[in-house]
Amino acid sequence: MVEPTPISVILPTTGWNDACEEIAAQLRPGDELLVVCDRAVESVAERIDDRPDDVRLVVAGEPEGCSGKANAIAAGMDAAECDRLVWSDDDYHHPPDWLDGLRRDYERYGPTTEVPVFVGRDPLARLLEPTHVLSGTLAVSRGGVPWGGSLVFERDDIDEEAFLSELRRTVSDDGLLMEYADITSVGRTRRVEIGGSVRETLENQVRFAKIVRYHDPVATAGQFVLGSALTAGCVLFPLPALVLLTAAMAVVYAAFGVRRWTFLAAYPVALAAIPLLAYGLVRRTFVWGGRRYRWRGKFDVSVETESSTHG
Repeated sequence: MVEPTPISVILPTTGWNDACEEIAAQLRPGDELLVVCDRAVESVAERIDDRPDDVRLVVAGEPEGCSGKANAIAAGMDAAECDRLVWSDDDYHHPPDWLDGLRRDYERYGPTTEVPVFVGRDPLARLLEPTHVLSGTLAVSRGGVPWGGSLVFERDDIDEEAFLSELRRTVSDDGLLMEYADITSVGRTRRVEIGGSVRETLENQVRFAKIVRYHDPVATAGQFVLGSALTAGCVLFPLPALVLLTAAMAVVYAAFGVRRWTFLAAYPVALAAIPLLAYGLVRRTFVWGGRRYRWRGKFDVSVETESSTHG
């Protein structure tokens, strides 16, 4: 029997949690899990000491000129011993077949991503769920857009040296990967909770808007045109627009198995599309994971507030 190709799983986190346990339990011989933190976290080190050598702590240090997440991914890739790499996040459930699923995906499709379903934890985040289903779930599924929370590729699939150099000068890890690798999306979805407070949701809105602005400006222009058309339609023909938008969103939700009442917010979200986009583009800074970032250009990032979180 042929042994599967070894995989290095890179997991940025602030401490040992359920995701670490779930992924560690799925490792096969030759695989490794790299738990990447900004600093040497004692609780992580203690857990890893009790495990075999296939789980390691990687200390990324504080980011300089990039996001904490980008810094963590870069440190993880430098430390990884395998050529096949899996990126993951620690904010969703990893079922027992998660890693083997990505393993099979790569053998069949090459670089592959799963699909996020973002679920709001505060009132504003719940209201905005239709936008996340369109720009997150649908875009990743149909647009060849990678989701950094669950994807697999090999070093030879990208120009690794150039990628890591640019990764250490930007904010979005998966936004940059989109420019380096052709990614195939599979239909599996992962439920990811976002927000938690209205302020956090607004900060996320700014970050998402700027990711699209710097990595896909054509899509930003498309968002403006489509948002303007939807707003005009909602104002001029409110009742038909309400019915059509709600029904269309219900179909999209059903296609991805999303059973949430929030599809009913499609109409008010359409009315707010242009103000939300403008807000995200006009804001000069945003907070992510305890740090404030000033993102002036794709490779022009400054960290203005530092903390011990990975971002």
